[in-house]
Amino acid sequence: MTDNERQRWVLWCREFSAKYQRTSSAVEGRNGYLARLHHARRGFSEQSLNVLTIIHNFDLKRHDGTTAAQRLFGHDFPDVFEWMLAQVGDLPMPRRSSKPQQPKPLYADTFPA
Repeated sequence: MTDNERQRWVLWCREFSAKYQRTSSAVEGRNGYLARLHHARRGFSEQSLNVLTIIHNFDLKRHDGTTAAQRLFGHDFPDVFEWMLAQVGDLPMPRRSSKPQQPKPLYADTFPA
């Protein structure tokens, strides 16, 4: 193979691999996940993006069972949702209506025969 042919093939391979990386990166990892959610064109609030980042770093696990935060910091963290449930506490009771609710009477003619 001549040097010109080899150079042409090297350039072709680089171009092909660059296109493959661009198309595959749109569906992988956090950016791919956010891209799918952004596809609805509704956007995210700053708080929603922060929550999604926390879920990505502390809850999503690889096949080996580790999270991104575990791999970065080198130690385990408590389960995100168990921690959140412990922080929330009891939920408030629903508010009472200002109008008393009367039961609606049942009529036999409203049911199909």
